[in-house]
Amino acid sequence: MKEPIGILPLWKPRGMTSFDAVKEVKKIYHTKRVGHTGTLDPDVDGVLPICLGRATKLVEYLTADKKTYEGEVTLGFSTTTEDASGEVVAEKKVDEKIREEDVRELFNHLIGEITQTPPMYSAIKVKGKRLYEYAREGKIIDRPSRKVSIYHIELVSPVEKTIDKNVKFRFRVTCSKGTYIRTLSVMIGEKFGYPAHMSSLTRTASGQFKKEDCIELHKLRALQEKNEQNDVLMPIELALRHYPKITLPQELEQKVMNGALLPDTLINVDEPLIAMYNQQGECLALYELHPKRSGMLKPAKMLKSV
Repeated sequence: MKEPIGILPLWKPRGMTSFDAVKEVKKIYHTKRVGHTGTLDPDVDGVLPICLGRATKLVEYLTADKKTYEGEVTLGFSTTTEDASGEVVAEKKVDEKIREEDVRELFNHLIGEITQTPPMYSAIKVKGKRLYEYAREGKIIDRPSRKVSIYHIELVSPVEKTIDKNVKFRFRVTCSKGTYIRTLSVMIGEKFGYPAHMSSLTRTASGQFKKEDCIELHKLRALQEKNEQNDVLMPIELALRHYPKITLPQELEQKVMNGALLPDTLINVDEPLIAMYNQQGECLALYELHPKRSGMLKPAKMLKSV
């Protein structure tokens, strides 16, 4: 059976880990070469692009793409996990009125680069061990803060007061790789002077893959029964369409597939990565400027070799 090659824009359901989603896709496509492009917590649903076959070479690039989420923040109590699944650790009833204009003003101040400390319940490794493993042992350890970027954030619901004197509202945010929306929700609460947590989250876009591009697992299984699961795979080239593109003359195609260096006179753009295509419209490799040899391009990622 021919190895499937392409990108599956999967809609991951709530209650399933990203690991289990990948495991299910491996079974459906009968392949081991599968990789996802950015973990979603079990309680989060949304866009999870999964690479199959040769497309797994693109995982690092697709993971680095910006993401868009729709989330809900609840002011009034915080939790161990910074989301609705954790135990309550701090409470403070919201007695003042939080106005929509106050939220919008706060959001304007969040746009740009911010510093986050990853939550203890996260998959980041510190000293060879994942943070959530320390957390399950009841340990809180120092973890490195990091800078992330908020490109856009907006209020998408009224600000509501709940019967137990908490406040909640929904927001849409586009951010860089590595942004924790749970931690952002806690930060929003802190700015208003209240403990807070992320009470709901959906990823609506990952890079250029959006909700409307996605397929659910039950529909994928139905396609498998008809042996039509490959019909929903998106070509590698679709994921690379935002990179500058060079269609190679036929005499250079073989050289590129052998990983040869090329003169930078082939390009007239100042971009970190350039996609090299053959005459048939297949992307053979991503190239970059050679760091040591002036005037030359070298392969950054080989996608099709001899």
